[in-house]
Amino acid sequence: MDKLTMEQVELVLKTMADTAIKNESYFSDLDAVMGDADFGVSLAGGFRAILKAWDGFDHSNIGGLLLNVSTTMTGNTGGCSGPVWGTLFMRCGMVFKGKTEINLEDIITAFKSAMEGISKRGGAVLGDKTLLDALNAIALSLEESKNQGEELLDAFKKASAAAVEMRETTKGWTAKRGRQSFTGDRSIGTYDPGIVAIGDMSIAIVKALEA
Repeated sequence: MDKLTMEQVELVLKTMADTAIKNESYFSDLDAVMGDADFGVSLAGGFRAILKAWDGFDHSNIGGLLLNVSTTMTGNTGGCSGPVWGTLFMRCGMVFKGKTEINLEDIITAFKSAMEGISKRGGAVLGDKTLLDALNAIALSLEESKNQGEELLDAFKKASAAAVEMRETTKGWTAKRGRQSFTGDRSIGTYDPGIVAIGDMSIAIVKALEA
């Protein structure tokens, strides 16, 4: 596999939605440790809205689909998650505009653009213990795989492992953004729910693409 087709991108999005909905309580429980316990509910709500509006989205190209997803996510996801995840999909949609297939280089470019957009939107930077750190781990892993000439699925497997490793690495960090940041050093030893969500989604996506 050297490219993702339109149908595979649709599978990726639905897998992300399924993961968010299945883990609604779990993600909220993680958020309850140092946050306001609404992350899982907010994220699942956004993805439920996406699935509900799915048939009305633009399915003629990957960029158009992701821009529709972005609008729906932003408008139906509570708290700071709406703008963050909406920006993720919007920036990726802009990179993939008009494309019906995307390769590893396209995906790396999209991740970098998304990270830039999220940082500008919310002010987070690498090291703040947010999902930005998980996205960066994925982007770095994908870039390494591209340089080594690896196929797409193998690159995704390594990237998902990097995302999972990052949630353990960041567990020892102090949160500097979001509700967790208000707790200062008490956030050390806790998981960031956004980072966990990215890791869980990455694992689920690889399994779905392998099936």
